[in-house]
Amino acid sequence: MSDNCGHIASPLGLLLLYIQVTAGGWRGGGSLPSVNEVAAGTGPRRILLDCDPGIDDALAIAFACGHPGLDLRAVTTVAGNVSLPRTTVNALSVLELAGRPDVPVAAGSPGPLLQPLVDARSVHGESGLGKARLPPPGRSPVAAHAIDLMIETVGAAPGEITLIATGPLTNIALALRRHPALASQVAGFVIMGGSAGHGNVTPAAEFNIATDPEAAEIVFAAGWQVTMTGLDVTLQARADEAVRARMAGLGRLGSDLLLPGLGGYRAAETAAGAGETGDSGPGPGGRAGHSPAVHDVCALALVAEPGLFGCRPARVEVETRGRWTTGMTVTDFHAPAERCNAQVAMSIDVPGFWDIVFAAWSRLPAAQQAA
Repeated sequence: MSDNCGHIASPLGLLLLYIQVTAGGWRGGGSLPSVNEVAAGTGPRRILLDCDPGIDDALAIAFACGHPGLDLRAVTTVAGNVSLPRTTVNALSVLELAGRPDVPVAAGSPGPLLQPLVDARSVHGESGLGKARLPPPGRSPVAAHAIDLMIETVGAAPGEITLIATGPLTNIALALRRHPALASQVAGFVIMGGSAGHGNVTPAAEFNIATDPEAAEIVFAAGWQVTMTGLDVTLQARADEAVRARMAGLGRLGSDLLLPGLGGYRAAETAAGAGETGDSGPGPGGRAGHSPAVHDVCALALVAEPGLFGCRPARVEVETRGRWTTGMTVTDFHAPAERCNAQVAMSIDVPGFWDIVFAAWSRLPAAQQAA
């Protein structure tokens, strides 16, 4: 990790963090409202996106840049789908294509808290963006570590920044360790990850949670409410033939990113066994190689248009020691209200989802430039 992490950079420090939280419970912020409960009508929602681009992360960044209800204040990167250097370069390149080179990007954790990184290049390709070949970015990430940018951005506007994580939760766990008040300062916290049912990297676990289950356990125990946008809804948001035909009308955005990205994604799924590896694969029971799911876009869409989703309160615990179930988000919809720590998205208006996604993408300058 970066020297900017100081004492939390050492393996011993990470182990002590994990023991502290799992043994005695988190002592951070109190209960927070869900993203659906935050007052509407106050202008665009300010967001900070922590991500691991990744094809679907790239599509989510483009959505965030185009939706008028979202104000993207910063992007932080983490290793996940590909290595940290690649996720960071990809974030910078996608922001430039989307016409937002002003958004600061900070690199974060190069691997999980306690275990080696197992990436998803078999799904996202060596570059992380499938067959998309974007120009190298014209700028570098900011000098600050991701967790410092996260803490600074949220702390400068308490109660106004919604934190969204679409990759492994390593950066979030480390930010909570550095600054426990983060849990009470965000306006809401939304993830793409987990599942109340089956997984996609194993029968039990979804990729983002399985990549760093110890970090996920810390995050779900942090005393805030997690809005979990998991496979229960994301596997319904598929880029089928009709959707891809609409993408072809989005100029350079479609020709340079959306279509080649998803095209490489599908090819990687075929090579990887129809997507049973990686956070963007269809997963067991969803072998739709020609209709890949755009998982991470769903988390951003839930923040922008929460009425498109149906969420249920639940108690979610992350399994970290199971022989067959490590990374599973064990979801109890019958827990007493005072024990619920999550709102779990279980339904999605798919036609409405695609309408707002295309409306956002079409607002980007690249969508209006000839392919």
